[in-house]
Amino acid sequence: MTPDLWIFGYGSLIWDPGFDWDERVIARARDWHRSFCMWSIHHRGTPDRPGLVLALDARPGAQCEGVAFRVPLAQAGATRDYLRARELVSSAYIEAEIDVDLDDGGRVRALAFVVDRDHPQYCGGLSADRQAEVIAGATGGRGPNPDYLWNTQQHLTALGIADPDLDRLADAVRQRTSPAPM
Repeated sequence: MTPDLWIFGYGSLIWDPGFDWDERVIARARDWHRSFCMWSIHHRGTPDRPGLVLALDARPGAQCEGVAFRVPLAQAGATRDYLRARELVSSAYIEAEIDVDLDDGGRVRALAFVVDRDHPQYCGGLSADRQAEVIAGATGGRGPNPDYLWNTQQHLTALGIADPDLDRLADAVRQRTSPAPM
């Protein structure tokens, strides 16, 4: 096991990590699932019109496929500081170390940001229809909420990671945001 820092990305970290890394490997986190279960009041929505962002939500028996990034130990402190500033803006995520299985057969402890189910921004259990409605109409400091969803979907697909629920949600949001036929 290497003393380097491993980071597990399951959403925007996949396509916009914002830090330098030496290795990127497809990885799986057991007993977690990728879910639009967090109101976004900063990055993809506002307090008046929240959006939704992905979080790792605990679910026994589930498996979330994403990407593990290896960051050299010399850059670990600066990378953690960057991620804390980016991900912990409203304390809805909890910084955690979780076990992830790497595609090459290895297993590492990785830094991940998981949802705090006791936080007011937690909204697990929204129907897919409600999620699509919220995402289609929200915009925040980092841009439109649909772009966040579509970027995540496109990059998962490019990596060969299947997420049928995310695909259905992306299609539902596209239907709500595409121009009406003339």
